[in-house]
Amino acid sequence: MNKNTVIGFVLIGVILIGFSWYNTRIFKEQERERFVADSIARVEALKNAPKIDSAIVALNDSIAKARGEEERYTAPVYRDSLLEAASKAAEEFYTLENNRIKVDFTTKGAQAYKVQVKDYYTHDSLDLNLIREKASKFAIDFYTDQQISTADFNYTKVAQNDTSLVMRLQFGENAYIEHIYTLPQDSYMMGFNLRLVGMDRYISRNMSQLAVDWRLDMPRLERGYENEKNYSTVAYKFPGDEDVEDLGLRKAESSEDLTTKVEWFAFQQQFFSAIMVAENSFAGGDLSYKFYDVADEDARLMDCRANMLVDYDAAQVVEIPFSFYYGPNLYKELKSYDYGFEKIVPLGGWLIGWINRVVIINFFDYLSRFISNFGIIILLMTIAIKLIISPLTLKSYMSSAKMRVLKPEIDKINEKYPRKEDAMKKQQEVMALYNKTGVSMFGGCLPMLLQFPILFAMFRFFPASFELRQQGFLWADDLSTYDSILQLPFNIPLYGDHVSLFAILMAVSMYFYSKMNMDQMPSNNEMAGMRTMQLYFMPIFLLVLCNNFSSGLSYYYMLSNLFTIVQTWVIRKYFVDEKKLYAQLQAKAANSKTKKKSKFQQRLDEMYKQQQELQRQQQQQMRNRK
Repeated sequence: MNKNTVIGFVLIGVILIGFSWYNTRIFKEQERERFVADSIARVEALKNAPKIDSAIVALNDSIAKARGEEERYTAPVYRDSLLEAASKAAEEFYTLENNRIKVDFTTKGAQAYKVQVKDYYTHDSLDLNLIREKASKFAIDFYTDQQISTADFNYTKVAQNDTSLVMRLQFGENAYIEHIYTLPQDSYMMGFNLRLVGMDRYISRNMSQLAVDWRLDMPRLERGYENEKNYSTVAYKFPGDEDVEDLGLRKAESSEDLTTKVEWFAFQQQFFSAIMVAENSFAGGDLSYKFYDVADEDARLMDCRANMLVDYDAAQVVEIPFSFYYGPNLYKELKSYDYGFEKIVPLGGWLIGWINRVVIINFFDYLSRFISNFGIIILLMTIAIKLIISPLTLKSYMSSAKMRVLKPEIDKINEKYPRKEDAMKKQQEVMALYNKTGVSMFGGCLPMLLQFPILFAMFRFFPASFELRQQGFLWADDLSTYDSILQLPFNIPLYGDHVSLFAILMAVSMYFYSKMNMDQMPSNNEMAGMRTMQLYFMPIFLLVLCNNFSSGLSYYYMLSNLFTIVQTWVIRKYFVDEKKLYAQLQAKAANSKTKKKSKFQQRLDEMYKQQQELQRQQQQQMRNRK
């Protein structure tokens, strides 16, 4: 390539770059001029809008005066005259009622206006309205030639009988939306059928989904705000899944975007829930909640919101079935609807939940057929549990007693190896002693560990147990929340503004139970810190913790401690003679043959050999230095 060719290509490149820069500059200037012109036009339109509206109003006033009318003209919000009329129509109310719930409907959005759950009351003995007046807003949103939300229109009632109500929003002569509600007898579940007739002519053709928006202010229904808040959330279930998801407990607020199908969602209060089911599943959406402050003037608990989507296929007639559940979080009641509602009751994981679902709930239900006092039922349940696990308690005590009577032998080993360097050898001899006498280091721990699932099951059961709600016993008028014998004029952080007597009695019983155990344990400086924590710290800690918990839980723990104290006394007096036990262990040690060492002992031996070798090498190095 010669010199002239290179110069030619360079000039062509410069020209192209220059031309591109010039066009870009001209285009930007034109866009800026167009933007300025549009802005001026919008400003002028805004300036002239009041004049145009004033002219229209003035013209309308003139016509009205000529007709002797007083009303003033208002520009229509909706282009369709039927919708405009529906947006201004008077609100009317209708009711569906069975033996379980009473639902008052408003024609404004054709939605539930108030829902009363019968046979239940708030903590202050008022009617239990799960949905209060003006606390709920439910709407179906879609697009025609403008954005439409059904909550903005007053429907017309077209049919009603004892179990059903039909309300209609007319779009044209043969085009309308119907909300069809059905409420069977003896049910907390209400059917809701969304029916669209001839709406394919109005709804935008590129719409494949409709939006379902529901906002509900869940009310406070229980006495203890913190306890009620800690067990309230928004839950949901995916189709085909066994488990139920939720937005979390003990949070001030939470939200989640759902990109897959959802079968149902629940606005879940501690003991009552409002649940919406899409029979063909929601296509996705987002859920959220936010708790109100404890001092909220309207006694609202949390602001719950659901913005969900349902699939829509344009046709002459489209029906989308839903259902609403308004009722108690009663495990067997929820389970009877076969939607998996019962999974919202926080009974624990697979093992803890199994104990609660299969054992505890059925035990409560069985005894409640014959006994109406739930304090007595808890007492009988505690006795039954203690009798069932008594073999474990006996085994645990026996193991502790064996280690206690061997203390003189352990002391001899400690005297034999007083130096820290001999700690490994000392441990080996202690293990050899346990091996000869047949004593297990973990013999007392394992039976106690096996009792923990029952302990945790009770911890989950009582605060979530609907069975205990507003069931009184002794001075406690509601075993599902805290009992109070004294209301404090101030609030103590973590403790609260009241004094729970059951929590105090539970802490006292735990102190005496711990003291009984401590008296049987060998005392030494190494155990002093643990003794202090078990004897004083744990009772005080649980006193503070349980002051705001379910009084039924504190009552159960108190009974459990008392029966354990009695069991321990009986075992010590009638089942264990420590002198005979010591003689038996000595005889067993004398007659025992050399047993194969356990893996743990083998590891100790190996570690001891390594330690000895390390010490020998260090001593050799020190001699070499000298």
